[in-house]
Amino acid sequence: MRVESLHVYPVKATAPVDLASARVELAGLRDDRRWAVVDPQGVRLNATTHGRLLTVTATPDESGALTLTAPDQRPLAVAVPIGGPMVPVNVTRLASMVDAGDDAATWFSQVLDEPVRLVWQDDPARRPISDKHGGLGAEPLSLADTGPLLLTTTSSLAQLDAWIAAEHEPQPMVMRRFRPNVVVEGSDVPFAEDDWRGLHIGDVPYRFAEHCDRCVVTTIDPLTLAHGKEPIRTLARHRKWAGKTWFGIRIVPLATGKVSVGDEVTVA
Repeated sequence: MRVESLHVYPVKATAPVDLASARVELAGLRDDRRWAVVDPQGVRLNATTHGRLLTVTATPDESGALTLTAPDQRPLAVAVPIGGPMVPVNVTRLASMVDAGDDAATWFSQVLDEPVRLVWQDDPARRPISDKHGGLGAEPLSLADTGPLLLTTTSSLAQLDAWIAAEHEPQPMVMRRFRPNVVVEGSDVPFAEDDWRGLHIGDVPYRFAEHCDRCVVTTIDPLTLAHGKEPIRTLARHRKWAGKTWFGIRIVPLATGKVSVGDEVTVA
């Protein structure tokens, strides 16, 4: 098995940035989900209620600074706001973040047509992985929902597509709907990742944290923003337990290092 693709989402709920290689940090891939858009009350916005976030691409440079692009918007460079003002936020297990300034706030407010702010997570150690989601002690976490990296496999997506085709008019799913960090190819068995408890990707070891339950964001076409019933409808028929539907696993790095497309994936 090998890494088929790598993705980061520097601003949470925005479009993926595809990478040939990435630095692995204990909190996740470098530049992944370290920024967020919040409303005036500090509530983090998501793609379910603000689908236009999916049209935004935030491309990081070596310093972590972003270049923001979106349809019908001028690009905007945003520096990492080190030392900027802390503002209260309503984010699970995180009470405050660093405000990214008025230019970024104006840019996102124009995209979403409502007043919002861009904020930055200064230290992932302030947001440890919850023990309810497989956390062990004070393991750091980015703004990812519950675990540092989300892993999916192409064989599982192929099985999902086959189920959809057998039950409904064929509607192949793009992996982009599931917003993974690491996509693995070469597994002979669909959903074999359900049973992985330890693995190496390249030279970096990881441990399993939890299976990933899927929300309605996956039913939004990431390119057209059209809403539909898939893949939740079919996952609910084949991959439902504990009242939720499941696709992919969340994994925790046990060391730092580098991961690249083509790296070998081995299961312990």
